[in-house]
This record gives sequence, structure tokens and C-alpha cells, in this order.
Amino acid sequence: MFSYSTATNKSHTAKKTPSKGVSLRALLPLTIASLLCAPAQAVLPTPLSLVTTGALAPNSASLDAATPKTTVVDLAASTVQDNSAKGGQNIAANTPQAQQLLSKWRKQVEADNLAEHTTWRRLLYFLDDKKSILNKGAPKSLIDNPDFFLSANGQSDAGAELDAMLIAFANQMTVPKATSSQTTLSQTSNSSNNAAVCRFPARTQWLTDTLGIDGARLQADCPELASWMKMLNPEQLSIMFAEEYLDNPISAFAHTLLRIDSPISAANPNLIHHAYALNDTVDGDPDDAFAIYAIKSTSGGYNNRIEIDPYHEKLAKYLKDDERDAWTYQLDLTPAEVQQIILHVWETKDLDIPYYFTTDNCASEILRLIDVVRPQQNLLSQLPYVVIPSDVVQLLNNEDLLADARFTPSDSTVRQAELNKAKAAAELGYISLSKNDAQAIKSAERNAASSISADGKTIVDHGIVASNNNPTDRHPFQMAQIGIGQRGDNGYIDVGVRAGFHDMLDRTMGFSQFFNLEALAATVRFYDTDSNDNEPDNVVLENITILRGRSFNPVNSAQRGKTWGVNVEATRVDDGSQVEGRDHLVGSVGYETGWSWAFGIPRSGTGEMPPQLCYALLSGTAQGGRGLSKGFRVGAGVNAGCHYQINNQLRAQAQLELPYWYHGDTSAPDTKGHYWQPITTLGMQYDIDRTQALRLDASYDWQDRVDANDDIKLAYRRYF
Repeated sequence: MFSYSTATNKSHTAKKTPSKGVSLRALLPLTIASLLCAPAQAVLPTPLSLVTTGALAPNSASLDAATPKTTVVDLAASTVQDNSAKGGQNIAANTPQAQQLLSKWRKQVEADNLAEHTTWRRLLYFLDDKKSILNKGAPKSLIDNPDFFLSANGQSDAGAELDAMLIAFANQMTVPKATSSQTTLSQTSNSSNNAAVCRFPARTQWLTDTLGIDGARLQADCPELASWMKMLNPEQLSIMFAEEYLDNPISAFAHTLLRIDSPISAANPNLIHHAYALNDTVDGDPDDAFAIYAIKSTSGGYNNRIEIDPYHEKLAKYLKDDERDAWTYQLDLTPAEVQQIILHVWETKDLDIPYYFTTDNCASEILRLIDVVRPQQNLLSQLPYVVIPSDVVQLLNNEDLLADARFTPSDSTVRQAELNKAKAAAELGYISLSKNDAQAIKSAERNAASSISADGKTIVDHGIVASNNNPTDRHPFQMAQIGIGQRGDNGYIDVGVRAGFHDMLDRTMGFSQFFNLEALAATVRFYDTDSNDNEPDNVVLENITILRGRSFNPVNSAQRGKTWGVNVEATRVDDGSQVEGRDHLVGSVGYETGWSWAFGIPRSGTGEMPPQLCYALLSGTAQGGRGLSKGFRVGAGVNAGCHYQINNQLRAQAQLELPYWYHGDTSAPDTKGHYWQPITTLGMQYDIDRTQALRLDASYDWQDRVDANDDIKLAYRRYF
């Protein structure tokens, strides 16, 4: 599905008949979907430089008899295949001159093996990554919409589709031009828009360039395509990265889109009303419940939607509504490559392609488009199966495809910069700053400061130093660790992995302040003693984290959101209801909400908050497991702590958990049905470099019925 809006036409939507989807795609990790969602494109096509399937359609199969055409209008219509026709055969070259041209081109195609060329197969959405799983590597195009092919066999045979394009070229080059007496302007417009060269301009451009065909001789006007290209006026492309936003689940993993610059906005990037945003997102049903929405967007239950919007409107949504900082990176592409990418978008914008949040999303589509014009680069094949927006930015940076970087602060960052400046001036005695004055600066309702001008058309430079959140500086998302520790009287070796993201003690560069989101992690412990009644087993599954995160919006900062947290995991806990209670593996779901405060001195000239943080959260938790008294417990209490940034390489965090647990009424001797169980924890991490760190974790359980109260561990962490 494709939609675009302009200043005069806010929403125009063209939707074709829904496709059947890709039946062989399996459901993808639903655990990530439970997190959220969102925005964020096409199945990961990661072809090899040359592939080994597909062949040209035999000449005899392509030269079936067809009624000769006498006008450009009729000829253009003849190049459109009617798949409902009996046999679904291609229209044949209809004149001796056309057959002569076709014979010449076929020889060149066969000599150069163009039907198997990487670029041609990428233009057709063929998936040629032999090492991929599930549906990738299938010997056919992802697209099952017959409108995307001229040949009846085009989805499974790239050679047949190439041959059909050549037939269309030959016909259009050899038919006499229409005169004004032969057709009306309306007829010409409608029919020409359906010509093969109008429907597939990127294929046409590549084939005419490769075969040395004079495109001017194709005799086809494409008014709709011409109008679209005139509107966009593409000169330059940039990738825009909007940082993670935990307060909106569909934006929790960040978002990327393409900025299309005209010559005016390319010369002056601040003139954003002369640019457009190309955004691939999920075409979801807003009336669906969140759980249904998440499952469908992850499993291909929705189609994708290509949106073309005025860039200043799209940027305002991120900076003003979500208050997310944005980074924009100019792509090192030639003007010809930019044109070809936009022409390819024209070919595919109306296709209903299944959307998979974790693999075929806003980020993967950008790489796919670049792969189309850079056949020597296989960008998509360099990423894991799950595609994360910041991974894409880092990959493009590593491949030297980012020519320039620009930081655009959100409205909250602009207000925070003003608040920092006012507090610094007040401390030096230059101004007086009352509590009401400070509240007015940080209030979104009372302070309209923004990076976007009042008319919404340009970027305003407030002279704010870029925050320390450039995603090109991030540590890798995956992490493995090995540690040694002591729990009570038992020593152990601890081994763990984490599939994604970042906790409060990880290296902070490249992330927004106080960002905390972990997903899909597991830890196993190997104890050095055999088990008895009061000792753990040799091998113990310590924890499986599905999701753990906290969103911190300090009340004394310019952030508008609340402070809250959530966790979904299986973890080992000590049951304080029984004498000498052992630890047990339980399922646990918890939610927190409360307040946080930032303190300290922020970096000069930035819109960053002070670097230290304290918080107090009201918590509620439900746990279930066979080892617990009555098989369950529910708790409510307070979690309070502080996070301290000692220097760029060293951080520490201390926390007090004060839950009150309830198991239900019991008459069993020496068993409590409810009790307090305070736990204190301390964590410290020292960064060796971007991919290595040392972490110290310690905890003490103050419940006197617990068998092993203390636990301390030192671990080596490797990010990859």
C-alpha cells in the first residue's frame, strides 16, 4: 500500500488488491513483539553477486502471433500482460523491425548472462541468500502480485521477465507515433501510464543502460510518473534515525526513514519544506488490541505501507510529539543512483508485501534499496536475521556510505538546554532563577522552543552541542559474559548471553540518557558442589529474561513522560515463607511506576540532563512456581535506588527492593503466609573498550529465613 501527502493534498491512498503473502514464512520471535511493535520493511533480500538460477525464455515461446498495432496508445496497452487470458502468454514482437531488435538484444543478454545479474534479480525481489533460513533463498520472487510481472512466469523465472521487457521495448521502438487525429489526450494519458516503461521505470533504466538502448526511442509518455518525480525532485538521499522511545511501545526500538532532498534542500539542509520523507511502516489496524497488533506486525499478518510525506511534517512528529532526538546522515550515493532508487520505489510502492517487524521493516528496506543500485555490496546479508534500525546505521557507517551527520534536538532537548543554561547562569550570580521560572522553561505548555520554526518549514539552529547519543558510537547489541562468584557457602561459574539492547550499567555512548531495555537473555550457573537439602544443583538455570526495561523521565527535567518499568522473566528467587528457604525458578511478571530525579552538572552547551539519577518506584509483582509455598506469591512494595556516572568508563548503581509478599492463608507449621523481604543490590561496570567490560554484581537478602543471603559475582562481558 502506498500513500503520500503534500501541502495541498494531505492524504492520498492507492491500494491494490491484497497479495496472498508468503505462505512459507514462519512466525518470528513473538517475544519481541510483546514489547511493542513498530514503525519501522520487504523481506531481507540478500542476493549473491551472481546467482545460478533463471534463464531467458526461448525465442519460440516469446514470438507467438499477435495483432499488429498502429498507434503508440494501442501498443502501450499491448505490453501489459493479461494473466487472466488463456495460457497467460506474452505479447510477441509484432513487426519484422521489432523482431530484429529483439534478436540483437537477446544475443547480448545471453552473452552477458543478464537474466542472472544481481541487479536484475534484486529489481524483481528475488531472494538469493543461500545461507538464510525460512523462506529466504526460495527460487522465486517475494512478490506474488501478477501486476508486478509482464510474463506469466515472471515470479519464478527472472529470464522470462527480462525477455518480456525486451519485447515491450521492441514493440514501442518500432510502432509509428500516434497523431492527434488518432487519439485523444485523455486516451494517451491513460494508456501511456500503463506502458511497461511507465510501470517499471527502474527496470527500464537499468536495461537500456546495460544494453545501450536509446531510451528516447521508446516513444512513451508517462504523465503520472513524471508528475511524481517532479513533486519529489530527488537530488540526494539521507537516512534519518529517530532514537528509541520507550513511552510508546511501537517506537521502542527506534525508527529509520529516508529523506529525499531536492536540489534546494540538498544545498541547504535546514530548508526541510523542500524535502520529502520516504517511510516504510506497518499497515496495521488501529482498532486491533495491542497484543493482536503486536502478533500480526511480527508474523506478517499485516502488509507494509509506503508513505511519502513532506519531510517537515514527518520530522515534527518525532521532535515535537514524541520528543525524540534525530540524527540525519547523508548517503554517499550518486545522483543517478538516487534517481534509480526512487524509480524502483515507484515500481513497488503499491504492492501489498507482508510486514515482519523484526526482519522486514523500516531499516531493512533502506538496505534493500541501496543493494539494488550497488550490486557489489550485499548489505542485508551482513546483518543478523533480526534487523534493528541502529544496526543499519552502524553498518552503513562501517561501509563508508554515510557522508555527513547532522544532529537535530527534540523539543525536550531544546528546553533542557535552556534550563541548563539558566541554572548555570544563576549559580554564577548572573541571573536569579525562581522555581516558577525554572518550571516555565521546562514546561512544554509554557515554552514553545523547538528545532522547527514556527511555520514548521525550516530547522532552527539553537547552537546546541550534539548529545552523546549518536547511534554510530554504540556498543554491539548482543552480549555474552562469563563470571565467577560466591553464593552463601557455594562457589560458581556463571555463563550468560543477551540478544539485545542495553541496561543502565552498559557503556552509555550512542544511547539516550538512562536508556534501559533488555530482551531475550539467559544465565546458567555451574556450582562446585553436589546438591543436598540446602545446596544448589551442579547446573542451575538462573534466569531467562523475556523483557526488562525502565523509562526514566526525571520530574526536575524537561522530559514530559512518567517514570515506569516492566519485567517479564523466569528467575530464581528465595522463598522467605519457609525455614531455611531455598531458591526456586519461578515465572515472574512485574510493573513499576513512580518518580525519578536527575542531579549533577550536565555537559556544557548540551541539552542533556544531569548525569546522575535517583528514583523511587511503587512496584507490583506476581510469581508462580512449584517450589513456592502454595505455588505462587504476589508482592507490592517500593524499589528505590541511585545511578552514578563516575566517569566515561565507570558507572555504579545501588538499589533497595522492599516487597511485601503474600502466599495465601496457611496453617502449616513454620510457614508464613505473608512477610517482608528486603534486598539490597550493588552493580559496577568498567569499560575496557567499546566491546569489552568488567562487571561486579553483589546482593544481600535481609530475610532471615533465606538459606543463602549473600551473592557476589565478577564477570567479563563481551559485546558482539
